[in-house]
Order: sequence, then C-alpha cells, then structure tokens
Amino acid sequence: MTDRNPEKDPADWVTGDEPMTGPQESYLHTLAREAGENVPEDLTKAEASELIDELRQETGRG
Repeated sequence: MTDRNPEKDPADWVTGDEPMTGPQESYLHTLAREAGENVPEDLTKAEASELIDELRQETGRG
C-alpha cells in the first residue's frame, strides 16, 4: 500500500502564481509578528503557503 499525501506541493498548484489570498495575508502577518519577521509584499499563493509553513515551524504552531 502506498502512502498518499492529499496535499499538493504549492509549486504544483494551478493557481499558485496568483496573488496571496486575504486570509493568507492576515495569517502571515500574525505569524510574522510572533516570529519577529517581515512579510514581503506581493507574494503569490504558493509563496505565501510556503512562508506560512516556515513561520509555523519557527513559532511552534506547526
């Protein structure tokens, strides 16, 4: 039996190159504030998702 991961890599998302969503931006700013980081402007959905994952690990939310 193979282990299937239902989540696609953000780099493979069809809409990954679209601007990040409002909820992504809000959550990123929350995580960045906790981590003492800045959120770059004009992130794509895929970039925002990857940064959320990084900041979640950094802040212990992941």
